[in-house]
Amino acid sequence: MAAFLKKIVRNRALLLFVLPGTLWFLIFAYLPMFGTILAFKDFRISRDGFFASVFNSKWVGFKNFEYLFTTNDAFVITRNTILYNLALIFLGLVISVGFAIMLSELVNKRMAKVYQTGMFLPHFLSWVIISYFAFTFLSMDKGTLNQIIAFFGGERINWYSEPKYWPFIIVFVGIWKSVGYNSVIYLAAITGIDKSYYEAAVIDGATKWKQIRFITIPLLKPLMIILTILAIGGIFRSDFGLFYQLPKDSGALYPVTNVIDTFVYRGLINMGDIGMSTAAGLYQSLVGLVLILAANAIVRKIEKDHAIF
Repeated sequence: MAAFLKKIVRNRALLLFVLPGTLWFLIFAYLPMFGTILAFKDFRISRDGFFASVFNSKWVGFKNFEYLFTTNDAFVITRNTILYNLALIFLGLVISVGFAIMLSELVNKRMAKVYQTGMFLPHFLSWVIISYFAFTFLSMDKGTLNQIIAFFGGERINWYSEPKYWPFIIVFVGIWKSVGYNSVIYLAAITGIDKSYYEAAVIDGATKWKQIRFITIPLLKPLMIILTILAIGGIFRSDFGLFYQLPKDSGALYPVTNVIDTFVYRGLINMGDIGMSTAAGLYQSLVGLVLILAANAIVRKIEKDHAIF
């Protein structure tokens, strides 16, 4: 015990640095885990307070999970959640790496910073603002796209009642918002690559494409794998604003825009079913954990050095 206290005193400066982050995780990540008990209860709030309500609520076992999976929308929301996330993960990876490489190859570094700032800006915009930007293009009466279509003699499209267009719109806008942030991560990794590799390649007569193919991409590979593994862990979670705010919560678009997060939100708002919402959150977390472990195990077997743990 005395040795442990001496270590704390000796490393007190470093411990003070990590204290705010530790407290944040304890308060907002670990303490709320006790709330997962609501997934197995028919939660009813009472006048005795929240904790008394939790303990006094009736145990229902896995009934909350049964409700989540036996609804008519269970297949649709699961399919949409998985397919959209797969598209956003892998298309986003390719496009982010591509943009990062292009920015690193620009000779005019001042213009590269301008382009980088312009790409990074959408990351800071809320989905409410982006939804109104999209509305200026997709509005039935005054939308830019419909005006262009009408100018060339076409028939205006009611975008917010036509589900067939929205898989492409959602994937495009989702990548547009995230590609700048992801590109900055890969650009930082590219700038850290030893320049002697490229100098040796130039001496050997390698073209820019060969330098990218045989130096840049292989050295980015570990980072690409780690970020993809972490993204796969969230494959059962969706960006709520992308699927709720962007389509303006249009009922006609539910077959292609309804995902687990929006389904749970509507269930909580319309029915006040806290138990079912907690069950969905626990289900998403457990599946995410399993996917991360599985993806990491696969990478570990193929190339051990590129695994997270």
